Amino acid sequence: MTDPRGLLRIAAAAAAEAGRLLASRRGEARPEVVGTKSSPTDVVTEMDRRAEALIASRIRAARPGDAILGEEGGQIQSGPAAPAGPAAPAGPAAPAGRAGGAACGGAAAVRWVVDPLDGTVNYLYGLRDWAVSIAAEVDGEVVAGVVEVPRCGETFTAVAGGGAWLHRAGEARLPRAGVRLRCTSVGALGQALVATGFGYLAARRRVQGEVIAAVLPQVRDIRRGGSAAVDLCSLAAGRVDAFFERGLNYWDYAAGGLIAREAGALVGGLAGKPEGPSMVLGAGPALYPQLDRLLSSLDPERDAELAGLPRRRAPVAMPLSRIVAGRPHRPGNTWMRARRCPASRVCAGART
Repeated sequence: MTDPRGLLRIAAAAAAEAGRLLASRRGEARPEVVGTKSSPTDVVTEMDRRAEALIASRIRAARPGDAILGEEGGQIQSGPAAPAGPAAPAGPAAPAGRAGGAACGGAAAVRWVVDPLDGTVNYLYGLRDWAVSIAAEVDGEVVAGVVEVPRCGETFTAVAGGGAWLHRAGEARLPRAGVRLRCTSVGALGQALVATGFGYLAARRRVQGEVIAAVLPQVRDIRRGGSAAVDLCSLAAGRVDAFFERGLNYWDYAAGGLIAREAGALVGGLAGKPEGPSMVLGAGPALYPQLDRLLSSLDPERDAELAGLPRRRAPVAMPLSRIVAGRPHRPGNTWMRARRCPASRVCAGART
C-alpha cells in the first residue's frame, strides 16, 4: 500500500533512528572526513555514510520493493518483490522516463529521497543546524516528508494535503499531531527576514556574494544557517519569511519543500520555473513574487558562465498558481518531470 501517512511513519522512524546515531558522537574530536564532492571544502564524513546505510536498511525492511535515491549512495533501484499479500490498488500510469521505483502489476511506484546529513559542515564543527531529511514519492510526486533536527529536539513532518507539523522531543511523530505550522504573511519585501545559503565553488560564491549585496538593502535582514532542509522548515514555522538558494540537489529540498508548501508557502524557481538546482525559492504568497522579481533581475545564473559551464536549459515555466500549497500535481506534466533531479544530474557545487 502507498498511503502517505504510512510512508510518513516509516520515514519518521528511520529519520529518528538516524538522528540518534548522528547525535551519539561525543567528545571534542571531529568526525572522520572520508571524501569530498564538488570542492575540497564540500566534505563527506563516515557518519554521513553510516546514517544513509541505516536509513536504507530500515526502508528496505519495511518496503523491499521501493527505490531509494540517497545523497551518498545515488539511485538504488527497487529490490526483491515483497512477499505476496493483498493486491495494492492500481495507480496511474507512470510517465515515460520516470526515475522512481518500478511499478509492479499496476501498483503505484514509490521512491525514497534521502539526505542522511544535511548540513555536514555544521555537524563537522559542532553547530546544531544539521538534519536528517527523508521524502517519499509516489509516481514521481512527493507525498510525505520528514526533517529531523536532533540538536534542537525537533521533527518537522508533512503529508500532501495534510498540513505541516512540528513535533518536539518526546512527542509522537504522527500525522496531524504536534503543532501545526503556518508561514508568515509578510507582504513587504523590506520587512522580510530572508534565509539563504552558498555553494562551494569559488565562481559560484563570487556571484552569490554579489547577489546578497544587492538583496540585503532591500530586505529586513539575511540569515545563513547552513542547512537547506532546516531553512525550509524555518520558513514553514514562520522563523524566517523567505528562503532562496542556488545549487541545491533534490535531496536537499524534497522533504523541506513539501513541509513549506503544506505550511502555506509557495516554493518554486525563478520567473515561473520549477524549483531545482538553478534556484529554490520559497516565501508566503504575497512576498514570493516580489522576491522572485528581485532575484530574477540580478541574474544569479551567471555564475555558470564564470565557471566555464553552460547554463542549464530552462525548463518549461509554470504559472504561479501551480506552486500553491495543496494543489495536486500531475506527474505527467512537463514541468513536474523537470523539477525532479535524478542521481545522474547531481548539481556541481551544491552544498551538503
